[in-house]
Amino acid sequence: MHKKLTNLPVAVIGAGPIGLSAAVQLLKQGYTPILFEAESQAGANIARWGHVRMFSPWAYNLDPAAVELLKETDWNEPAANEFPTGHELLERYITPLASHPKIAPHLQLNTHVKSVSRLKHDLLRTEGRDQAPFVLRVSNLEGEQDIIVQAVIDASGTYQTPNWLGSHGIPALGENEAKEAIAYGVPNILGSAREQYKNRTVLVVGGGHSAFNALQDLVRLADEHKTMRVLWGVRNASVANVARSPENDELQERRCLELRIQELLEQGRIEVFTELEIDKIEHKAGKLIVHSGSRTLPPVDRIIAATGFRPDLSLLAELRISLDPATQSPTRLAPLIDPNKHSCGSVPEHGLSELSHPEPGVFILGIKSYGRAPTFLLRTGYKQVLSVVSALGTPCMTAAAQASTTPTPLACQG
Repeated sequence: MHKKLTNLPVAVIGAGPIGLSAAVQLLKQGYTPILFEAESQAGANIARWGHVRMFSPWAYNLDPAAVELLKETDWNEPAANEFPTGHELLERYITPLASHPKIAPHLQLNTHVKSVSRLKHDLLRTEGRDQAPFVLRVSNLEGEQDIIVQAVIDASGTYQTPNWLGSHGIPALGENEAKEAIAYGVPNILGSAREQYKNRTVLVVGGGHSAFNALQDLVRLADEHKTMRVLWGVRNASVANVARSPENDELQERRCLELRIQELLEQGRIEVFTELEIDKIEHKAGKLIVHSGSRTLPPVDRIIAATGFRPDLSLLAELRISLDPATQSPTRLAPLIDPNKHSCGSVPEHGLSELSHPEPGVFILGIKSYGRAPTFLLRTGYKQVLSVVSALGTPCMTAAAQASTTPTPLACQG
């Protein structure tokens, strides 16, 4: 890295577990991090699904370097084999880490990164580009300002940009107009959102584990409110393969959830609509009418869109990044995370080589690095961070950004 850049801080966008891990590793390697969080608390995205129990145990969800730092305080380490909820992850790990005296001074809350570019270099300008620092345009309560940094780690996640219900990858006709009756993700059905769902007819759309969580909570609520109907719509031709994880799955909470949904299907507690390709949603007389080709589903009161998430790449539009056209992940990472071949736990280890772009010094890490693929584990993200931060400022980083060879797992790790 150019000598003039080495005294500048390294920007980390997003103060979730991966962003905090990056801050820890940067401090450990002698860098000065500047950590931007758009909302009022670290881990704000996790707070939105805090009621959901994770598939992975604490042993998978803690960064060893962060644990080492937390042990300098009176922090109590959770039992490695227990499975936390999102709220427990926040309360017992993310919040203590964000408030640690070595991390807190570098954290800027309520600060939204609107765009990232190179100083005095738009996307087209090449001469001197690699020697130019990065410019972050940020917005906070005091207005907008530009921050100059030597490198950028984007760990802003994807939870704020859910996929649409429409089968074309864009909103279904009428979807935006019906948004007040649509929840994206996994709402807290048995808690804060209970009043919205009790005694209602609810359609859950999506074939993954987020949909499973919503379905099991709706059935539990229906045990108390007998007039409820729970509908489930999937694109597949069948739901016969719900319990698809192996019996010896290392993520046993995942398999337990699958078996629970299979049991509810066998009991007839869930009405299933297969081969669902939503093209239109009508709002009539307080009900939502979902159209799939020539089919019309029964009227429902609410829809839960458990359809996954996509990365918001707009803030990196002035940088030369290389993304797979299907997954929207870094090009060399895409074959390793293909959801048609991999699930959580089966993705090969990867690092700097797979995460680099033609623009040296910029990295997308964490779940955002997986683009639209839903196979991410926190343990994987911590390894990504270690690989990238260990190589910052070395010739290895530039070489990886320019490489076009077969990926090397955890390349150039120090």
